[in-house]
Formats: sequence, structure tokens, C-alpha cells
Amino acid sequence: MSFASRISRRSFLVSGIAAAGLAAEGPKGTSYPSAWHRYSDALTELEVFRLTDPAYSSVLPAHYNRAISKNSGFLLYGCDRGGSTQAFRMDLKSGATRQLTEAENLDAASLTLTPDNRQFCYFAGRSLFIAALATLRERELYKVPEGWERCAGMTVGPDGTHATFAERQANGSRMRMVSLVQGMARTVIEAPFAMSDPIPRPMRAQVVYRQEDQALWLVNSDGQQNRQLKLAEGRIGPANWAPDGKTLLYLSFPQDKTQLNTIRELTPDSNTDKLVAKTSQFAQFGFNRDTSVFVGASRNTASPAVLLLLRVNRRELTLCEHRASHADMTTPLFSPDSQRIYFESDWEGHPALYCMHVEKLVEKTESETGC
Repeated sequence: MSFASRISRRSFLVSGIAAAGLAAEGPKGTSYPSAWHRYSDALTELEVFRLTDPAYSSVLPAHYNRAISKNSGFLLYGCDRGGSTQAFRMDLKSGATRQLTEAENLDAASLTLTPDNRQFCYFAGRSLFIAALATLRERELYKVPEGWERCAGMTVGPDGTHATFAERQANGSRMRMVSLVQGMARTVIEAPFAMSDPIPRPMRAQVVYRQEDQALWLVNSDGQQNRQLKLAEGRIGPANWAPDGKTLLYLSFPQDKTQLNTIRELTPDSNTDKLVAKTSQFAQFGFNRDTSVFVGASRNTASPAVLLLLRVNRRELTLCEHRASHADMTTPLFSPDSQRIYFESDWEGHPALYCMHVEKLVEKTESETGC
């Protein structure tokens, strides 16, 4: 099963809960006390915080979207505690949460903060919305037209001006960009396959997008110079731009299952691809702001762990067990200041969110200015 298909299936399952139409626990704006629970990991004895109650499902947005505020102060996530999946904001100092939406068929994977951290965007059903965190007032920006279906993935570019996603029709698809101010939509490019997970490139007017786990493509935001990127042989796992936009980091899954999954780095401007490190079979990964440290979730069934990997010496350090039913659901990520890592797991019941403090292991990185 391809990486894009897993994202799509996960989104379908989450939205299916919403479609059940269960009575909501509370309306938009309702606040809840902290549900944090601290425990020592059975494998490493390091301290882990479970942030949400596994009696209901809590899920992180897609790995390339902004889930944590620039000052590492709050977390945006999806939760079905009221019977249908809605957006929630968690204060990362107190653990208190607030329900942000009352939407039908909200796709939790599509949740993302805007770069100024004052608004957030999401797809609910066929409609793209933007909402203010302060007032929770939402506005429909766009609706997928009849005859088209949305492909997996949606994100807001680094400049905060547009949302980018793809739509499919029959065997083909098109990439769309929608202005966050006027809501005007335009087609960037069309393809004879189902595009997914388009990610605008920082500091460049370009977008990378997937052809399932077979290929990554790069296109200018005006639709020009569309090209398939030359990557290592094998299946392509999660990918994301380095914060400076110079390189694209991705997981490479070799066809030979006895070989190790690797983190690789592509520099599109010089068309060079290099090995960063072999991994303990990472299925998902994230990196800190200067890409000096990686956090990954192993798919190794004998040791389903969350690990840190140092770029400089390619050394791994086990943090804790994730024990998720599928390692690709974990979505491990760093806080912007690199002092905490977050991940998702269903080992205690429904999917829940977890956190570990890593300030003794990873140097603090400078966060962007702002909220």
C-alpha cells in the first residue's frame, strides 16, 4: 500500500467517524481541562507524557503541515471527543484544550496553521475553510466542483497567501491554488495520474507533489518546468522541505525488504541526491529546524520505538516505544524550538497524542518570530 493511499485511508476513517452524526459533547469554543498523564517508558524508563485520553481518537495533521505554533506554545490537532472529528487547540504549558470548529466531515490531516499563527485552514467535506483562532469565525474559501474529488493532502504555503491541493477526475488530476484572501482559485498543472500531498517550497515559487510512492515531481507555481525528480531506487516514503527550502528530505524504502530504510536528501537546484543515514526501519520521520537531528518511528515489530538520529555521526538513540498498530500513523515531529518531540499512537486504545522532553539531548534551535 502506498504512502499516499495510507494518508487517504486514514483521512477516510477519520471523516467516517464524523459522518456517524453522534451528539456533540460541546459546541465550538468549549474548553476542557488537561488530560495529561505522565509515565515511564517500559523500554527506556524515560518520561513520556500522554496528552490526550485514549478513550477517544486524537490525531495529528499531515506531517508537512503546521501543527505547533512558532513559539511552541500550542498544538493544533483533530479529535472526536464529541462524536465527530473537530479541530482542537491545546495549550502546551497547561494542557487545557479548546474546541475550534463545528464542521461536518472535517479532514484532520488537512488542518494547518497559517504562517502568522493567527488563523488555521482545513477541508470539511468538499469545502476549504479558513478560521481565526481568536474569534473562531470561519469562512468558506472554496468548494470542490461537481464531477471532481479531492486528492489526499492540502497545505498553506510559507508565504501564507495560498492553499494548495489537488483534485482528481477519472484517471487524471489537477493541482489547485486558492487565495486565502479573495478565495480565487486557479489550476497550476494537470497530470494523467492522481497527484497527492503538494508541498510549496520555502523561498522558491515551486511545489513538490507525489505520484503515490512511485515518484516525486517538482513544478513552478505558474505551471512551468514540471519535472520528475531523480531519487534513489525503491519506494518513496514521507518527504518534506528543509526549512530553508534548499533541499528535500525523504525516506527511501528499498525493494529488498532485508535492506534498511534510509533518510536521503535531494538538492533540486543541482539535481543531486545523497544518503543522509540508514535507519532502524523508519516508517515516518521529522527533523528539527536546522535538520541536524531527526526523529523517527520504527516499523520493526520487534522494537516499535521512537528514536532520535544525529546527522553528524548517524547515531541513533531510542526514546520510547510507540507500539502503534501501524508505524506510519505516528507522525513524529519536533517543536519549533527542538526541545520536545510529539507523536501519535493507538497502543492504549484509540489514537492518542504523546510528548517527550528532549532538551537534554538536542540543542535548542531559534524559532521563527511570532506567536
